[in-house]
Amino acid sequence: MTKKLLLITTFLVLMFGMEANAKKFPVLRFEKTTIDFGDLDPDNPVATCVFKFTNVGKSKLIINQVKTSCGCTTADYTKDPISPGGTGYITVKYDGTGNRPGRIVKGIQVFSNAKDGMARIFIRGELKSLPREHKNR
Repeated sequence: MTKKLLLITTFLVLMFGMEANAKKFPVLRFEKTTIDFGDLDPDNPVATCVFKFTNVGKSKLIINQVKTSCGCTTADYTKDPISPGGTGYITVKYDGTGNRPGRIVKGIQVFSNAKDGMARIFIRGELKSLPREHKNR
């Protein structure tokens, strides 16, 4: 009986300890996780957007790395630690020069010390075909 009680007590202590630690993590919350560029001009298929986020957790948030899904997409981000309640930004630039017309969906991975560790944000749009008179040049 005492072994069962010791096991249950140990389990409860570990569970409550883990929950208390979880509440100390930073938490990354984006205003939007997807931004739609709409139709991109085939003569200048470059678009830039900004994802704003807030640290809604209890400790400083540090963005370690931001990875884009291909070379046509780049990202810059807030490098300084973000205090609880503070905000930061990820600026994403898409350059469709030389890409084929069609639907665009690009994923961006955000690695941080937040509770979930990695978050995903997305850009999308449509790269239109060049008008017929441009194709014959």
